[in-house]
Amino acid sequence: MKSADSGLIDAADRRILDLLAREGRLPVTEIARRVGLSKTPCQVRIRRLEAAGYILGYRAVLDPAKLGRSHVTFVEVKLSDTREAALRAFNAAVRKVPSIEECHMIAGAFDYLLKVRSADIDAYRRVLGEVISALPHVASTSTHVSMEAVKDRTGG
Repeated sequence: MKSADSGLIDAADRRILDLLAREGRLPVTEIARRVGLSKTPCQVRIRRLEAAGYILGYRAVLDPAKLGRSHVTFVEVKLSDTREAALRAFNAAVRKVPSIEECHMIAGAFDYLLKVRSADIDAYRRVLGEVISALPHVASTSTHVSMEAVKDRTGG
């Protein structure tokens, strides 16, 4: 077997990672059974994959609708300044905004793409006007409203 510490993983490691990505609460005995290993070697592999950084953590997948956050918008953001200090200021400010679920720097016609969750369009409009537009160096935004999540991290 190739060591995960050297950045290489084998087929059994990949099967373990796939199972954990889809069903993070599976008991080790069930993971071992599905991968074709005994419990102890499977536990050793999981610990090694965690230590090597392949597994970053475990978390619950929450239902946004039950939490009043079912409205999804994607926001293109153009900055007025794209020097390193401006990018760092924008990145730091975005990390503090709970309604911004994801933020990606983009190579293209705009600088960032944000995924924003809110209760409804009115709540989003307030977030856009009071929060996103006030982020450092924001020159303009363009909003795209999601009508349906066909595939996302919740298993859709």
